Parts: sequence; structure tokens; C-alpha cells
Amino acid sequence: MQTTMQTPLQHAPAQNTEPVASADLVVLELNVPHREAAVGVLAEKLYAASRIENLEKFLTEVDRREHQLATGLPGGIGIAHARSETTTQTSIAVGVVAFGKGIDFGAVDGAAQVVLLLATPATSYSAHLNMLAALARSLSKDSFRTSLRRAHDAEVIAELINSTIDFSTV
Repeated sequence: MQTTMQTPLQHAPAQNTEPVASADLVVLELNVPHREAAVGVLAEKLYAASRIENLEKFLTEVDRREHQLATGLPGGIGIAHARSETTTQTSIAVGVVAFGKGIDFGAVDGAAQVVLLLATPATSYSAHLNMLAALARSLSKDSFRTSLRRAHDAEVIAELINSTIDFSTV
């Protein structure tokens, strides 16, 4: 019997048992002074939901990624993201910034009112890109951004996010 070894790039991505976003990963009225604090609050949500195993390591990886290129998108969106060995399941945490506030994510049109934190396993390169692409397509629509900002219910926000993702690619 012949055995073959697979490299990490050959492994099929793990199938998610839960949607990428859920109500317990949503923060309404996020009221923090800066990007790092926003990412910290959302990462704590991922950690509490066992979507990441090591909070400090994950935050270091997100911070490293954030320093490579600004992650602010037009229309008041910040989308921090990282592939990480500490991620147990592809997930998105969402923060809706408190009314009248904004968080600088480096977008040319101003501060973010909605912050997303995408966590994918380190070996899930294609899933990471697919998630970013799906989010970018949805976030390019003013109606979608407005729906996120105006939603006052964590379940609704999670469903909006999940409706943008093709789960066969994550």
C-alpha cells in the first residue's frame, strides 16, 4: 500500500459547521477611540466564541496585516483581516460604530461606521480571498452598507453578512 504525503496547500479547507457570522460576533454601538481598540473588541468576540484559540497571537497577526496596507473602504467601512494558525473556523465579527462616531481605517473618504474583522485559518488562502471578494462586492453597494449601518439587531447583521458568502468556497 502506497501512502502519499500532502502539503498544507493540498489540504481541503475544513467545512464550517456554523455560519461565518453570528449574533454573538456582533457589537452594536461600538464606542472605541481607534482602530486597534475596535479590532481588539471584535477579536475578543471571536475568542469568546472559540473561533480563535490565541487572542494575543491573532491580534499580532491582524496588526501586522493592518500595517501593510490601509483596510478602510469607501462608504464608511473598515475591514481588518488576517489568516492565522490560531483561527479554528473562518469567521467575521462585526462592529457598528456608535452614532456620530467614526474610526479611522485609512479610507480616503473618512472614518468607518462599520468595522468587520475577518479571521481565516492560515492554510485557507483561497477561502480568505473568496471571503474578501464576496464582502467587497456586497460592500460596494450603497444599499448593503446602509442596511448594515441601520440594523439595530445583531441577528439581522449576521444574516446580512452570511447572505453575501458562498459557503462552498470557505
